[in-house]
Amino acid sequence: MLCLFFYIIIYHMKKTFYLLLIISAMVACRTTAEDTAPQQLTYGADVSDAFYTERLPLIDSAFQRYVDCGYMPHAVTMVVHKGQVVNLKAHGWRDMENRIPCQTDDIFRIASQSKAISVIALMTLFEEGKFQLDEPIKKYIPEFSNPQVLVSYDSKTGKYTTRPAKRDITIRHLITHTSGICYDGIFDRILKEKGVAGHNTLDSITLAQNVQKMALVPLKHDPGEDFTYSYNIDVLGRLAEILSGQDFYSFIKQRVLDPCGMHDTYFHVPSEKQDRVVKLYSYKKTAADREASTLPHGTAYEGSARGGLQLSDSELFQTFPYAGAGTFCSPSAGLCGTIEDYAKFCQMILNGGTFMGNRIIGRKTLEMMQKNGVGKMRGEIGFGMAWDVFTPENAHNTIVSEGSMRWGGMFGSDYIIDPKENLIVLMYVNNMPNLSGYNPKTLMHNVTYQALK
Repeated sequence: MLCLFFYIIIYHMKKTFYLLLIISAMVACRTTAEDTAPQQLTYGADVSDAFYTERLPLIDSAFQRYVDCGYMPHAVTMVVHKGQVVNLKAHGWRDMENRIPCQTDDIFRIASQSKAISVIALMTLFEEGKFQLDEPIKKYIPEFSNPQVLVSYDSKTGKYTTRPAKRDITIRHLITHTSGICYDGIFDRILKEKGVAGHNTLDSITLAQNVQKMALVPLKHDPGEDFTYSYNIDVLGRLAEILSGQDFYSFIKQRVLDPCGMHDTYFHVPSEKQDRVVKLYSYKKTAADREASTLPHGTAYEGSARGGLQLSDSELFQTFPYAGAGTFCSPSAGLCGTIEDYAKFCQMILNGGTFMGNRIIGRKTLEMMQKNGVGKMRGEIGFGMAWDVFTPENAHNTIVSEGSMRWGGMFGSDYIIDPKENLIVLMYVNNMPNLSGYNPKTLMHNVTYQALK
């Protein structure tokens, strides 16, 4: 009987031991995944376990070739794998006219890459319970209390008719660009008539004033019924100001830029760093370029690639990083910064929300943001809460892994965050509009992924 008693005790002790062992292993796996996420970028490491090192130089040779051919004024490329910098190279000229070489720490206009930073910062307020995604924006910005949808427009007089929208604009509509706010075509004219500044301005206006005017412009469609890429994130930037009690730059600086060590990213570049801002280029107009056209909200057509490169003659886009009143910041498209700064931001996303030992945003929040939130509104490619979502339907169109996140800016910059390969791919150019017939973003994707083992 005594032997049976001891046998039962030993049997249960073994079960308890194995159970504790399994639990410890599970905890260790979770802890290891979080604790081993790179909290800084590493330079000079051996990456031959992940890349064919003889193939990596194809990144540099491809971009140098396009610079030498006159298709690009400059380019900075950067590839990061598991926190290790695989490629970081500058090509061409920061200032072609004065033959000042481009450097890897040059400051670029990143345009719509601003959106991801702005949305991540906004979602920290979501995590604090300051708002919910399906709340109407009118709750916080009353100017949106009576949204109207455009019915008809007279191009001669500029007069138009509207009808009440079927539903209110929600925060989710804004974050997924399904609100109906539009800046294309006739909406560009209406925006100007209402005094709405574009993505950038040299005038003395605040984000709050601009969003108030934006609310007076009719919608292209009822909220939630289509994907229309536009000024939605500017409205959300104003929401962040209201909920945080801070101006938007101070808000993102505290929530994202400083915790990620992004000390070269600004809406208005300080005087001591302005010499690092690259010049913006376009293409010379040729005799064959007779047709006039416009890009969103007043961007001038500047000719085809056949005429070669020239300094952009847009005073606004050339000088907004350092000139003007300095009172306006566009959460949608106003930031300027270095490629290494943005790599830190991307690494934070890849890490599940941490960098430099700081928890910027929650892992589950990021998982939600990476899901397609627009169904089939964009066709084969989805859209999350800040970026493209590479869906299975779109896999045949790209070398990039399914499940990756991507976005870029109208001045030529681009990023890929690829969780499957634990990879970040960045390419910075300031050349707008690109009428050369080549796609530098796809070029960067192809010459990077071909080198993976």
